[in-house]
Amino acid sequence: MGAKIAIGGKGGVGKTTVCAVWAQLFAEDGLDVLAIDADPNTNLALAFGIDSSKTGEPLIKMKQLIAERTGTTREAVGAYFKLNPEVSDLPEKYQVKLNGVKLLILGGITQAGAGCACPEGAFLKALLTHTILQRQELVLVDLAAGVEFMGRASIQGIDALVVIAEPGRRSIETANNIAKMGQQLGIKTVAAIANKITDTVQTQTIKSQLTMPVLANINYIPAVQEADLRSEPAFEVGGELVNQLRQAKNELTSLIECKQ
Repeated sequence: MGAKIAIGGKGGVGKTTVCAVWAQLFAEDGLDVLAIDADPNTNLALAFGIDSSKTGEPLIKMKQLIAERTGTTREAVGAYFKLNPEVSDLPEKYQVKLNGVKLLILGGITQAGAGCACPEGAFLKALLTHTILQRQELVLVDLAAGVEFMGRASIQGIDALVVIAEPGRRSIETANNIAKMGQQLGIKTVAAIANKITDTVQTQTIKSQLTMPVLANINYIPAVQEADLRSEPAFEVGGELVNQLRQAKNELTSLIECKQ
């Protein structure tokens, strides 16, 4: 059974780029890879260089499907819904294959007040639980920004939580908060990647303030941002980025194997 890896961090730190590049690197290793976009701001497809219009709408926006699976159709009586809807058939139906990777766009809940106690929340939780606990592939999950998602999703079954941080107090504090919540959920391997570094002082500062091991210190690479503007995959243009993330991937794999 493949490893299950969740990637989190404050918005804008580069977690989606890391998820996309790692997915390609694991696929190059010959692994069957399923990349899941569980961020309300669904742009993981763009990190692969694929326009989101070609991947279909996120599952969270498929109201009829959610209603059918949670029992909240017009024929249903009252406000009750299934907390554990059947979702095992959905990944095969809605995943998109690209660049040797399977991509599943879940999306996330964005409306105020929505959480676990709603059909959408139950639907998302069931899908994540299924992909993490039942699927045989190596699964990479691009989590929602910040820490709110951690309290809602059932991610106890993942093998590693990797938090992306950039130079900045808010980013570092968010990373530490996510790491703490992950450890409280029983995740054995929790580590960080420091991203968008512009000098060695930043590397030392981030390392001293993070409360978890750092897999890699990745420099700010203008070519990666330029590729994003051109809707090109970072994997194809970020040679330095890819090399650094390959080393980080190998180190993470070793950490996971040591704790199994």
